[in-house]
Amino acid sequence: MAKSPPVFRFAPSPNGRLHLGHALSALTNAQLAAHLGGRLLLRIEDIDLTRCRPEFEQGIHEDLGWLGLRFAGEIRRQSEHFADYRAGLERLAGLGLIYPCFCSRREVKAAVRDRELETGEPWRRDPDGAPLYPGSCRDLSEEEGRRRMAAGEPYLLRLDMAQALARLGAELSYTVFDAEGGERLVAAEPERWGDVVLARRDTPTSYHLSVVIDDALQGVSHVVRGRDLEAATDIHVVLQRLLDLPTPLYHFHPLLADETGQKLAKSRQSRSLAELRAQGASADALRRQLGFT
Repeated sequence: MAKSPPVFRFAPSPNGRLHLGHALSALTNAQLAAHLGGRLLLRIEDIDLTRCRPEFEQGIHEDLGWLGLRFAGEIRRQSEHFADYRAGLERLAGLGLIYPCFCSRREVKAAVRDRELETGEPWRRDPDGAPLYPGSCRDLSEEEGRRRMAAGEPYLLRLDMAQALARLGAELSYTVFDAEGGERLVAAEPERWGDVVLARRDTPTSYHLSVVIDDALQGVSHVVRGRDLEAATDIHVVLQRLLDLPTPLYHFHPLLADETGQKLAKSRQSRSLAELRAQGASADALRRQLGFT
């Protein structure tokens, strides 16, 4: 039986215009897909309905077309598939691994500060630098949780990481691949993330939940993304195992930084591809600048 060709995906969010970092990621995906004889899909990650806008999605298509990129198959828009994510969340809830959390960010910070003062020791941080959730709502009774949710209190749905890891038992790992076809096994460390958020009252999913479900439903076999998301792969491996989904191979490319040394980001108003184009930059020159011929 012939082996299926590998499937890659580029998955931007339409919450701003693409910048050079996005171009690097898209071109790296395209290069590796071509090198390995694979297909490259386009996915629009627009679960944040308050920040994602149609004009930004149109900008994505303009920028990718200008770069000369072509994609296979239909475009998947996450906002059209909330039912898929809800089903995954319900399955995790059925395993007893989800609980509602009613703590605001301010309350979490206050609880952590109190514990630091009490113990005299710094509280653990996750790989992004945020304090681990101290579990204030983890032991609420189901009855109280349902009552507060029904009363309209803002809430998050968290994964009980300790229970999830206890259920999975064996150590978790995933495979990283390189452009030459080499592979190496990497041990996952999901406990360093604590009880991650998987959904909110107004959004029935999160990046972590939606991305693993999308990758499985789209048959993605190779995930290529920036090193800033390398640590988050720990969470994705846990969810893949819990939901009986395949774990793709991963490749993490370097990040681009601005003149201050900070990584390019929409939130920092990094210069967009549209701005570069308006200033006379050519796609060929930009590709050469990023190391692509």
